[in-house]
Amino acid sequence: MNLLEGKKGLVVGIANRHSIAYGCAKAFHDAGAEIAITYVNEKAEPYVRPLGEGLDSPIIMPCDVEKEGELDAVFQKIEADWGKLDFVLHSIAFAPRDDLHGRITDCSRAGFLQAMNVSVYSFIEMARRAEPLMKQGGALLTVSYYGAEKVVDHYNLMGPVKSALEGTTRYLAAELGHKDIRVNALSPGPLSTRAASGINHFDELIDEARNRAPQRRLVTIEDVGNMAVGLASDQMKSVTGNIAYVDAGYHVMS
Repeated sequence: MNLLEGKKGLVVGIANRHSIAYGCAKAFHDAGAEIAITYVNEKAEPYVRPLGEGLDSPIIMPCDVEKEGELDAVFQKIEADWGKLDFVLHSIAFAPRDDLHGRITDCSRAGFLQAMNVSVYSFIEMARRAEPLMKQGGALLTVSYYGAEKVVDHYNLMGPVKSALEGTTRYLAAELGHKDIRVNALSPGPLSTRAASGINHFDELIDEARNRAPQRRLVTIEDVGNMAVGLASDQMKSVTGNIAYVDAGYHVMS
């Protein structure tokens, strides 16, 4: 079913073909949407641009949210070329290695602020820029993790950062709902992505998820993409402010 036929969306956060963002972008494309994608810098471009070209993306641009003007340039290009935007997927997160691998008690102020800026405030910035382009409503999606809700060993600084992201999701949903702009967070189970590789003892998280999830399996980026398509489609026009778990049921276990 072409649930997204005629829709136009922006995907921010593809690093390579194993990225959650790429799984979502491919699912959006396969559901009939036209996709704009971004890459973080010149080093990432050779990995991301071919993926965008494979998805027939008409807009492939750099977007480092820490660089002044790059996010504005992306939205200006979308406005000039499309004149509208139906959905956005925000799938970026970052914390300096020393702060990520240490105790929250010991994290630096600079590291905490950078993690919050890249991982949370950038979602607010995207929402603000997307709002005037979503004249007929739309969907804003971000990517969280169970460590926002419960303490997960070795997730460290990203736990409170993702908690802030989920809180931001709820408040954006409340503020933008009267414009038919829905805001939801995807919460996948552990996936072997480049971003996840920065977490200490990540293999242990993978093993625990596989062994304890009710379905006794790991999820895939395709699973996450299918959920993202549903949330971006008109079939979910009354769903907003939610945390959508895609984790084979792991989050229900004590």
